[in-house]
Amino acid sequence: MKIFARVDQAAEAQAVGLSMRPTELLMFGDPKTGTPLMNEYPSLAVDLPLKAVAWESTDGKVYLSFNSADFLIERHHLKGEPFKALEALFARAVE
Repeated sequence: MKIFARVDQAAEAQAVGLSMRPTELLMFGDPKTGTPLMNEYPSLAVDLPLKAVAWESTDGKVYLSFNSADFLIERHHLKGEPFKALEALFARAVE
Protein backbone atom coordinates (compact mmCIF):
# COMPACT_ATOMS: atom_id res chain seq x y z
CA MET A 1 0.00 0.00 0.00
CA LYS A 2 1.36 3.40 -0.98
CA ILE A 3 0.36 6.75 0.52
CA PHE A 4 0.03 9.18 -2.38
CA ALA A 5 -1.00 12.26 -0.40
CA ARG A 6 -1.89 13.48 3.05
CA VAL A 7 -3.82 16.74 3.18
CA ASP A 8 -4.26 18.63 6.43
CA GLN A 9 -7.52 20.33 5.52
CA ALA A 10 -7.70 22.28 8.80
CA ALA A 11 -4.26 23.76 8.10
CA GLU A 12 -5.31 24.71 4.57
CA ALA A 13 -8.43 26.40 5.96
CA GLN A 14 -6.32 28.27 8.48
CA ALA A 15 -3.98 29.41 5.69
CA VAL A 16 -6.87 31.37 4.15
CA GLY A 17 -8.16 32.73 7.44
CA LEU A 18 -10.87 30.15 8.10
CA SER A 19 -11.27 27.75 10.99
CA MET A 20 -11.97 24.04 10.82
CA ARG A 21 -11.84 21.21 13.31
CA PRO A 22 -8.88 18.86 12.82
CA THR A 23 -9.50 17.08 9.49
CA GLU A 24 -6.98 15.12 7.42
CA LEU A 25 -7.50 13.43 4.07
CA LEU A 26 -5.36 10.44 3.19
CA MET A 27 -5.08 9.21 -0.41
CA PHE A 28 -3.61 5.74 -0.76
CA GLY A 29 -3.58 2.59 -2.81
CA ASP A 30 -1.61 -0.11 -4.52
CA PRO A 31 -0.84 0.61 -8.19
CA LYS A 32 -0.22 -3.10 -8.80
CA THR A 33 -3.80 -3.85 -7.74
CA GLY A 34 -5.51 -0.62 -8.81
CA THR A 35 -4.14 -0.43 -12.35
CA PRO A 36 -5.69 -3.71 -13.56
CA LEU A 37 -8.98 -2.73 -11.91
CA MET A 38 -8.99 0.66 -13.66
CA ASN A 39 -8.12 -1.03 -16.96
CA GLU A 40 -11.16 -3.29 -16.57
CA TYR A 41 -13.42 -0.61 -15.04
CA PRO A 42 -12.27 2.80 -16.34
CA SER A 43 -14.83 4.73 -14.25
CA LEU A 44 -13.09 3.43 -11.11
CA ALA A 45 -10.31 5.96 -11.74
CA VAL A 46 -12.57 8.64 -10.26
CA ASP A 47 -12.38 6.81 -6.90
CA LEU A 48 -8.78 5.60 -7.06
CA PRO A 49 -6.55 6.16 -5.31
CA LEU A 50 -8.73 5.36 -2.34
CA LYS A 51 -9.41 8.07 0.19
CA ALA A 52 -10.18 8.23 3.89
CA VAL A 53 -10.75 11.28 6.03
CA ALA A 54 -10.03 11.43 9.75
CA TRP A 55 -11.96 14.20 11.45
CA GLU A 56 -12.68 15.40 14.95
CA SER A 57 -16.26 16.08 16.02
CA THR A 58 -17.33 18.96 18.23
CA ASP A 59 -17.20 16.66 21.29
CA GLY A 60 -13.58 15.73 20.57
CA LYS A 61 -14.20 12.23 19.21
CA VAL A 62 -12.21 11.25 16.12
CA TYR A 63 -13.90 9.49 13.22
CA LEU A 64 -12.72 7.85 10.02
CA SER A 65 -14.93 8.24 6.95
CA PHE A 66 -14.50 6.42 3.65
CA ASN A 67 -16.52 5.01 0.78
CA SER A 68 -17.71 1.52 1.63
CA ALA A 69 -16.69 -1.45 -0.48
CA ASP A 70 -20.37 -2.03 -1.33
CA PHE A 71 -20.68 1.56 -2.58
CA LEU A 72 -17.64 1.18 -4.86
CA ILE A 73 -18.78 -2.24 -6.10
CA GLU A 74 -22.25 -0.95 -6.94
CA ARG A 75 -21.09 2.39 -8.35
CA HIS A 76 -18.67 0.79 -10.80
CA HIS A 77 -20.45 -2.56 -11.34
CA LEU A 78 -17.42 -4.49 -10.12
CA LYS A 79 -17.24 -8.27 -10.16
CA GLY A 80 -16.15 -9.68 -6.83
CA GLU A 81 -15.38 -7.65 -3.74
CA PRO A 82 -11.92 -6.12 -4.25
CA PHE A 83 -12.20 -3.60 -1.39
CA LYS A 84 -13.84 -5.72 1.33
CA ALA A 85 -10.57 -6.58 3.11
CA LEU A 86 -9.60 -2.93 3.32
CA GLU A 87 -13.00 -2.02 4.73
CA ALA A 88 -12.51 -4.63 7.46
CA LEU A 89 -9.10 -3.12 8.25
CA PHE A 90 -10.69 0.34 8.60
CA ALA A 91 -13.35 -1.07 10.91
CA ARG A 92 -10.67 -2.51 13.20
CA ALA A 93 -8.74 0.77 13.14
CA VAL A 94 -11.64 2.76 14.57
CA GLU A 95 -12.66 0.33 17.31
